[in-house]
Amino acid sequence: MTGTAPSAGQDHGLVDIAVIGGGINGAGIARDAAGRGLKVLLCEKDDFAEGTSSRSGKLVHGGLRYLEYCEFRLVREALIERELLLASAPHIIWPMRFVLPHSPEQRPAWLIRTGLFLYDHLGGRKRLSSSRGLDLAQAPEGKALRPEFRRGFEYSDCWVDDARLVILNLIDASRNGARVLPRTRAVRARRAGGVWRLEMLNEQGDAEVVSARALVNAAGPWVENVTQSVTGMNSKYSIRLVKGSHVVVPKFWDGAHAFLLQNDDRRVIFVNPYDDDLALIGTTDIPYDGRPEDVAIDGGEVEYMLRVLRRYFRDPPQAHDIVQAFSGVRPLYDDNAENPSAVTRDYVFELDGTPHMPPLLSIFGGKITTYRKLAEHALQRLAPWFPKMTSSWTAQRPLPGGNLPGTFADFLVGLLHDYPGIPQNVVHHYARLYGTRARELLGSSRTCADLGRHFGGSFYEREAAYLRQTEWARTAVDILERRTKHGLHLTPAQRAEFEASM
Repeated sequence: MTGTAPSAGQDHGLVDIAVIGGGINGAGIARDAAGRGLKVLLCEKDDFAEGTSSRSGKLVHGGLRYLEYCEFRLVREALIERELLLASAPHIIWPMRFVLPHSPEQRPAWLIRTGLFLYDHLGGRKRLSSSRGLDLAQAPEGKALRPEFRRGFEYSDCWVDDARLVILNLIDASRNGARVLPRTRAVRARRAGGVWRLEMLNEQGDAEVVSARALVNAAGPWVENVTQSVTGMNSKYSIRLVKGSHVVVPKFWDGAHAFLLQNDDRRVIFVNPYDDDLALIGTTDIPYDGRPEDVAIDGGEVEYMLRVLRRYFRDPPQAHDIVQAFSGVRPLYDDNAENPSAVTRDYVFELDGTPHMPPLLSIFGGKITTYRKLAEHALQRLAPWFPKMTSSWTAQRPLPGGNLPGTFADFLVGLLHDYPGIPQNVVHHYARLYGTRARELLGSSRTCADLGRHFGGSFYEREAAYLRQTEWARTAVDILERRTKHGLHLTPAQRAEFEASM
């Protein structure tokens, strides 16, 4: 903020719940609450999913390695949620098989088999294939691996477009009446007259205010900062910031499977297919003490991941192959674990309020896979203040675009049939990102000329306009890096051309 006074802005009146934070937890809570008939407002200081929820490993998974730390309840909940999320958004979430080469120096085979048995059965698996052993010397999955890795295992988890998962929850929240405010910073909140009075500042410098019967602090890495600087309160809980970094390289193996690699420090590295012809590699787990917005990958982390790849693969990528690198800060609940990899991925609520005092609910920790259940639990905690709130509803309801008539493959065939004049790669891209909303985007288009200006790859002007109109996209980065991954496939000149057009 500058020294000038903010302009007079909008008074949003009275809502039931005001949510601070537009990452996956805030978006999930806003969606669930709005669908229960509550009046909801959500504000986010930046773009949605910008801080942490677009910088994950892109997985909906139970957390196989958490079994080592006896996190059985968390793993079971995550495995159950994995099935529910797969059914709710099959356009942005799909099954992926993971190959785990056996490295006896790290974990014995019997321990891995036991863990995979539990992983197959803890969560009532229905849609995904079970685990199995692999002879890597003979199986095609072992072709890219070094010859000393002759034995391995294979199991199932799911891929997710993390930033789009956030957006789909916000679209559904908005459809149910929630007011969704990007680039609107919470600056001050105080209890007054039986409600919270929340003051916000939008990107134009205008002040906006809302009165709320309950306040939810879902600010992720900034949760403690919001508690202290916005509400003027102190928390009895704290978060532990752990940096996770990833690199993107050209895909260097054949097949749709991914890899889970054990390292000699007991950490693991995921190597996943990414956006057709690329690979996403990560993550590191190191303590982080800086400002969350300043997080960045360093050379030591890059070398750490490349060293693991050299250990396992015959022809691993080199530093000069890196297409993109990014880091995110995981706001984990601080359980005093010595090893950052052992810090719980579970979530904890802090509730401050009485029957006659409007509550503040703050969220510590959590992971993408369990965001929907976290939202249900959050509203359970707030239920005493909202006795007329309806029951939970999100478990069986698809996210926007997820109501496919059959499998994704069937849906894609139908879409290709209906739009024969549009290139197949463009139709496939729309099907993946938008599901049944792709028809809304395409409208009456019949040829590429109907899609407007071509910026490169499968990116056309019509999609950019659609994202601005329906998904709160304001900047080129919003579109190229979070709403889509077009930025990975444009030349510098093409990217500059699109940025100029914005």
